[in-house]
Amino acid sequence: MMMIPKKRNEFDLFDDFFDNSFLDRRETKIMRTDIREKGDNYIIDVDLPGYNKEDIDIEMEHGYLRVTAKTNKNIDESDEEERYIHKERYFGECSRSFYVGENLKEEDIKASFKNGILTLVVPKEQTRQLEEKKKIQID
Repeated sequence: MMMIPKKRNEFDLFDDFFDNSFLDRRETKIMRTDIREKGDNYIIDVDLPGYNKEDIDIEMEHGYLRVTAKTNKNIDESDEEERYIHKERYFGECSRSFYVGENLKEEDIKASFKNGILTLVVPKEQTRQLEEKKKIQID
């Protein structure tokens, strides 16, 4: 959105393209999640496109399952022959928490990551006492 209107004879293809609300970052949702029930488990699918398995941490603490993803997308700007018109590389972190019950342990939860989707399998029945915060490994 522009605060000062352009002159009618002024035209910049890149500004017009990137001003498009379709590309507006505020409209994108981070970590879109689907939760479904399957047998004795809940299946949680979290969309994390562009992240690597190593960028994701899963922890349990006081009955909450917390998924955190960090990224650092930098481009080397030392090349003087190239001049960027628009750049969307960034460093960022996002996280979501899900209450799964205080009787689950990290061993009860299975995690896998494939094609930008983190899948967590959480059992419905909660039979054990939870210990302090521990990380869950991703297959």
